[in-house]
Amino acid sequence: MKKILITGGSRGIGLAIARRFYSAGWRVIICARGAEALQAAQTEMPDLATYICDLADKAAVKAFCERMLADQGTLDVLVNNGGVFLPGQLHSEEDTVMEQLIATNLMSAYYVSKAILPGMIARGQGTVVNICSIASITAYSAGGSYSTSKFAMYGFSKSLREEMKPKGIRVIALLPGATFTDSWSSAGIPEDRFIPAEDIAELVWTSVSLSPRTVVEDIIIRPQLGDI
Repeated sequence: MKKILITGGSRGIGLAIARRFYSAGWRVIICARGAEALQAAQTEMPDLATYICDLADKAAVKAFCERMLADQGTLDVLVNNGGVFLPGQLHSEEDTVMEQLIATNLMSAYYVSKAILPGMIARGQGTVVNICSIASITAYSAGGSYSTSKFAMYGFSKSLREEMKPKGIRVIALLPGATFTDSWSSAGIPEDRFIPAEDIAELVWTSVSLSPRTVVEDIIIRPQLGDI
């Protein structure tokens, strides 16, 4: 059975990806910070493997990876989806905003990838999907540290792609625009103005399902009417 790990997989885009792969018979593993959301996901998908992990905490991330690999073994796919959004401006936001966003949105992917990749490299195959953002290529006046962290995540993905090319590992950067998740539910904007999270999941599924001889390096997806 093929295995996939999705960080931040208990809600939003991560949960949609978990559902898509679970429905195809994969062994799906997710981690998230909240026990309640993890339990709800497992109630929906009884064979789901769930782990609690604060992705902003380096020690917690490393401990989670060690425990998960001991339980599950080598993975076929890693989706670095964990992240947090905090609006602000670089010149006025608190220092802790940058520190939190870099730790969660960038460093978690760095540490998890370093833990997972040796097993993929040993087999000469595997796929890493990095969930970046339109904010990875477009600066916004209220983007602040969030945009900075997502620009960095895109750079991480590009660098990792070059390193993994000769090792048989595909690295995919997915840059979604506004996607309807809990974080947008109270914004007062009609749901049909957003990308459905299921569309993001379908893109991940299609990209992973291609021949190992093929990689979709970058995927940019926006709402039909443009950015919000």
